Amino acid sequence: MEKILVFGAGRSSNSLIKYLLDKAESLDWQVTVADYALQLAEDKVKDSQRGQAVAVDINSDQERQDLIGQHDLIVSMLPARFHPIVAEDCLKLEKHLFTASYVSADMKALDAKAKEKNLLFLNECGLDPGIDHMSAMKIIDHIREDKGLELTAFESFTGGLLAPDDKDDNPWQYGFTWNPRNVVLAGQGTVKFIQEGRYKYIPYQKLFRRIEMIHIPGHGYFEGYANRDSLMYLDVYKLRGIKTLYRGTLRRPGFCKAWDIFVQLGATDDTYQMEGVEGMTHRQFINSFLSFNPHDSVELKLAHYLGLDLDGPEMHKLQWLGLFEEEEVGLLKGTPAQILEHILKKKWTIGADKKDQIVMWHLFNYVENGVTKQIRSAMVATGENARETAMSKTVGLPLAIAIRLFLEGKVEARGVQIPIIPELYNPILEELDQQGFQFIEEEVTLEEKD
Repeated sequence: MEKILVFGAGRSSNSLIKYLLDKAESLDWQVTVADYALQLAEDKVKDSQRGQAVAVDINSDQERQDLIGQHDLIVSMLPARFHPIVAEDCLKLEKHLFTASYVSADMKALDAKAKEKNLLFLNECGLDPGIDHMSAMKIIDHIREDKGLELTAFESFTGGLLAPDDKDDNPWQYGFTWNPRNVVLAGQGTVKFIQEGRYKYIPYQKLFRRIEMIHIPGHGYFEGYANRDSLMYLDVYKLRGIKTLYRGTLRRPGFCKAWDIFVQLGATDDTYQMEGVEGMTHRQFINSFLSFNPHDSVELKLAHYLGLDLDGPEMHKLQWLGLFEEEEVGLLKGTPAQILEHILKKKWTIGADKKDQIVMWHLFNYVENGVTKQIRSAMVATGENARETAMSKTVGLPLAIAIRLFLEGKVEARGVQIPIIPELYNPILEELDQQGFQFIEEEVTLEEKD
């Protein structure tokens, strides 16, 4: 019997745990779900005969290592900062490790030792990172190896959004479908990418003003803003020499211009604690970033400061969020980013009947016999409700499928890996396709070279 330990029973682990428990009887697995909140773990395990829920203090070396030592394969669905700690334990206790998170420098440093012990530490096997890697590499390998051609441009965008709903009055057409803190802090730092052979950079304060409109047939238009560092994928995807490399995030039209208001105000700053937070209202929070003028309203000062139309769509979006209301924030202390996150949760936490939607879009350019051709690939997945979300499925299912493949002896890779090799991406994408997560591809001719 193979014993699997899952650390973390949050929303993104729903589909992962369900898949493992559904397969446990036929594949002779025992699945343990460990979380600091026992009730949360019990809710995921329910009455499964092959599952058990346990409480764990992840900061306790003794508790953590005792649990890891009792299992064969460890899955970390914890916040990213805990992965290196769990990885060190897995190395010491010689256990395989699977996560959906990015490979950190600390994790990458364990590669040689993991290989020495014949261990697989699989990372970035969720949605983004994860499905984005696999779906992109499948086409990149097809162009490069099957056709023997050179890729000249690669662009990739992913968005976790709300599904379209004619009855919804949310003018942002957005809600929190993943970690709210990451949403508030998204894009901070300097964006780096390559466009037509030139390195390009976008500072944070300009990021949400530099957007790209993308049309996905059958689903309409989206706006995309650049992710922080596209250049890291030059080596990951073996794309040195490519003319265009750009990765970004998708939102509904109008989102970025309104979000840029928070950026320009400084409301997404996470570097200092604000004063007088206890008792602070939403209106006072916004006003704290504006000039002092007792004769003008907060709305008027904001509109004047940022050149907004008082009756325009951006102001309407802020009003819908309740940012001009004298409602208490509800925190004792916090940075601007933490306070903004707390305010946004009041309107952007999706209700039980709401459905989320994942949209992923890739573009590939290559030249064949003097003709520039383009492949466009898109996946759109819609959740069932606030529990069975598209986000949970697209994050959890790829990792769960990878675990099954590994325990069935179908994965030979060892060391610190991400799913960019055919033995991983081919079977995972095939099973995802069978479960309704299909990529629709089209190929067009752009121009013929003289």
